[in-house]
Amino acid sequence: MKDVEVRVEAVIDAPRVKVAEYVADPDTAPEWYENITRAEWRSPKPLRVGSRIGFTANFLGKKLDYTYEITEFIPDEKLVMEAVESPMAMQTTYLWQDAGVGKTRMVLINRGKQSKYFGFLSPLMMIAMRRAMTKNLKDLRRILEKKV
Repeated sequence: MKDVEVRVEAVIDAPRVKVAEYVADPDTAPEWYENITRAEWRSPKPLRVGSRIGFTANFLGKKLDYTYEITEFIPDEKLVMEAVESPMAMQTTYLWQDAGVGKTRMVLINRGKQSKYFGFLSPLMMIAMRRAMTKNLKDLRRILEKKV
């Protein structure tokens, strides 16, 4: 199986605490995450290490149901989630850094190993992931800059 890693980032004209608070709330994922159509808590709120969230997404024409578990959470700095029930072993990381007064650099990283399910799509998958992730950050920026 081939390792996959896609990293994108954007500067958002909103304070880091606001960006991190919004992004770290799984309930907002369908608003800014292009492929996610549903998020469902599978453990009690609030978000913490060990929390599990189920997502439904459409990716490359396929409906995917998967569950992420929070493996690292430093409020306003870092959130790491790993797929525990998924057709593809993935890890998603969000990083938030100050980027000037009232601005936040948001870094989004998806990494993992391709499974048989997606293995034959390696180059297409990387392109599609980068395109979707870039759009996600653009949408996130648009949403959050309206709220500030």
